Amino acid sequence: MFTGLVEADGVIEQRQSRGGDARLRIRSSTLDFADVKLGDSIATNGVCLTVVEFGTDYFSADVSNETLALSTLANLAIGTRVNLEKAMLPTTRFGGHMVSGHVDGTAKIIEINRDGRAWDYHLSLPMELARYVAHKGSICVDGVSLTVNDVSEQQCRLTIVPHTAEKTQIANYQVGDLVNIEVDMIARYLERLLLSPKEQNRSSGVTLDSLRHAGFIKN
Repeated sequence: MFTGLVEADGVIEQRQSRGGDARLRIRSSTLDFADVKLGDSIATNGVCLTVVEFGTDYFSADVSNETLALSTLANLAIGTRVNLEKAMLPTTRFGGHMVSGHVDGTAKIIEINRDGRAWDYHLSLPMELARYVAHKGSICVDGVSLTVNDVSEQQCRLTIVPHTAEKTQIANYQVGDLVNIEVDMIARYLERLLLSPKEQNRSSGVTLDSLRHAGFIKN
């Protein structure tokens, strides 16, 4: 489990093909490796990766085909800088929101505008993910916990304040770039609870009928 508060940055140093999937090595001079152990989880651009090898300034992790298909990790070039966060502890200050590191898919940056000292980033989302995004709700973008300031159909607007721009890779993004997206897990569980077993099998989403069935709407 993570908070979406980026701790450090790293660089993709090596990519190896391993039996049909991949192993990545990420080097970082800013991540504290003092308490890192084999089997630990480190979010890399929002993707929860398991440490299979590490040194004083690097770690390696295997990346499954599922993760390669749903995230941007398959297309990141050697030398690309990434956001890093170690898994939270029970004593960690909870400053972001609940992030699992299980990326749901990618979104495209379609517009970037200056807003005072901050920047507004407009994202285009896949329809199957857009329904989980709510005005003033939380979303995780490349491992960064952000507030949704506006949402309409398949688009949302996120405001990046100077501190976030300085501490993450978001300031380097350009229009057309793809980013990893993890929607609020509470929204997913709520949908699951509201659906009847038949609707769950169809994965049809929350409907008026399902809300009536759950008692939220009275006839």
